[in-house]
Amino acid sequence: MSKARVNALSDGVFAILLTILILEFQPATIRPGQLGAVVLQQAPLFAMYALSYFYVGTSWLFHHDYFQYVKHTNRTLNILNLFILFTVTLVNYAMVLLIEALTNGDARDIQLAFVVYDAVALMISLSFLIVYRYLERHPELQSFTGIERHYNRIRLDPARSVAIYLASAAATCVSNLLAGALLVTGVVFHFIAYLRFSRVIHIGVRSRRP
Repeated sequence: MSKARVNALSDGVFAILLTILILEFQPATIRPGQLGAVVLQQAPLFAMYALSYFYVGTSWLFHHDYFQYVKHTNRTLNILNLFILFTVTLVNYAMVLLIEALTNGDARDIQLAFVVYDAVALMISLSFLIVYRYLERHPELQSFTGIERHYNRIRLDPARSVAIYLASAAATCVSNLLAGALLVTGVVFHFIAYLRFSRVIHIGVRSRRP
């Protein structure tokens, strides 16, 4: 299978997921003078939508740049890519659970919803970590050479993300507010990790030019 087909499938999955996230915004019957209350009630929904959109969008950017690092694929890498796509599609499910829990306001439901979202985020980071390690063991699949020194500085970023989401899940035993703060921290770090990896890829692109 060509890398172009893998990228086409992956882009399609990300595009569909980014689209269906907004479908959780359901129209509500609004009585005159109650618009403000309805908007306020939907604040958790919008907050989780914004966070999830940012997270999925960052994952797409990450995936796009990472496959610039891939010269060609093989069966194992294709399977690992499908695992990445599977984990990312679970974000919508985790988002819906957390929206419902935050809307209802039950502390135990919120605790469980945070754990589910953390588990999904952990799986996403773990899937990227597995692909990182696989490409390290198969240099024949890599597009760039001479970037090892730069790459070694960021190769543990997916593991750092895993640690943050584990801390967030553990924090639910102490405070849902702390768990939420760590979850947001993990998503922000995911974006920072993308920027760090993107810089390495751009170094590789520049070094390949004549």
